[in-house]
Amino acid sequence: MLCVKGIHKSYGMGRARVKVLRGASLEVEKAEFLVIEGASGSGKSTLLHIAGALDAPDRGTVEFDGQDLFKLPSGVRNAHRNRQVGFVFQFYHLLPELNVLENMLIPQLVLHSGWSWLAARRQARHDAWQILERVGLTERAKHRPRELSGGEMQRVAIGRALVNRPRLLLADEPTGNLDAAVGKEILALLSELNGAGQTIVMVTHDTKVASRAHRRVVLGDGVVRKATHDGGQQPIDRPANREVAR
Repeated sequence: MLCVKGIHKSYGMGRARVKVLRGASLEVEKAEFLVIEGASGSGKSTLLHIAGALDAPDRGTVEFDGQDLFKLPSGVRNAHRNRQVGFVFQFYHLLPELNVLENMLIPQLVLHSGWSWLAARRQARHDAWQILERVGLTERAKHRPRELSGGEMQRVAIGRALVNRPRLLLADEPTGNLDAAVGKEILALLSELNGAGQTIVMVTHDTKVASRAHRRVVLGDGVVRKATHDGGQQPIDRPANREVAR
């Protein structure tokens, strides 16, 4: 489904260039729940953003169903990101002036032009309400973010990521801003979504969080390695022993 190959990425800091990714590669199967572990600053978020076409690599390719995303025109790539990929971040990025239902409808608003939205809005609201039920927030539909707890805001963010029914959900430290009990609730929700067939790639530095996944890999020194049972790492053999869950 998703194949990230040989990703290099660096950023300028003054006159220096900081190399974050040095040939990172990763493959994700349909309906898999994959966790990318690594220390803070190891490039986990950078790799996730590139995998979702939010950021472009210096070198390397990102293929979705065999199509190289960075060879597509920017408009087509943007449409892919809106329709096929959902994003959940550590900080919820909800618009404070909108209520829960309105925040969840933002990806649908982006999807449609002004005139097409008039024709699509009834179905879009119906679909958003179904997602609200799925994340357990129907009673909060008319509340604004300031009236919600941290866990509820993250549920809204997850619902917003799901409203266009994306094939891939990318979650960047989704429990990092929550206490342990609420974090467990969010992980249980993600596991439930995955059990229903949603493909999920999640970034974390918390090994307890990572234990909920089907498969774990570790990002370190700019490359992706297998996570061993004892918490260590070993290189991913390529291409003969490609690290993909079957």
